[in-house]
Amino acid sequence: MSTLERLNEVRSEGVIGIGLGGTERPFPPEPFESLYEEARRMGFRTTAHAGEAAGPQSVWGAISRLHVDRIGHGTSAHEDPELLDYLAIHGIPLELCPTSNVRTGAVSAVKAHPIRHYFEHGLIVSVNTDDPKMFGNSLAEEFGLLEGKLGFSRDEIRSLILQGIQAAWLSEDRKQQLVEAFRSDPAWQGGTL
Repeated sequence: MSTLERLNEVRSEGVIGIGLGGTERPFPPEPFESLYEEARRMGFRTTAHAGEAAGPQSVWGAISRLHVDRIGHGTSAHEDPELLDYLAIHGIPLELCPTSNVRTGAVSAVKAHPIRHYFEHGLIVSVNTDDPKMFGNSLAEEFGLLEGKLGFSRDEIRSLILQGIQAAWLSEDRKQQLVEAFRSDPAWQGGTL
């Protein structure tokens, strides 16, 4: 709570949200309920790691108790069809990190990653690196994995990029500017992403 108060003091420096990370089993989302309530009262956006090291119940906890704007990882959400429907209906984005999820053991292999299932189920997903210094990856490499290992087409990759913009904690004007910048880029138009 003291860290949140300090963050609130420097909001003018560009701090816009908080997140809960780390191992989920010994630290489920529920004990952080009052912290997240206070963060929302202060106007911060919220996310939490859930459903990566723990099962779909941790995603439910982050949604129902923390009322998060986004879910970090959520790789186990596919184990609960009701949860997938809820995420799709309510437009709660998942921050997916294929390389990280494989290296941490949350997913056995890139080909087993649920991102394709989530995408086809209508969930909003963003593709992320998680920690490029630790995993030695780039966002371009993440998209390359999706294309090479999971059969995402170039049009589907474009859709994922747009979903990432949709999930970003930016103003609607800034989001629209980014969409227009991507769509007007010759590489986007020419299909050479």
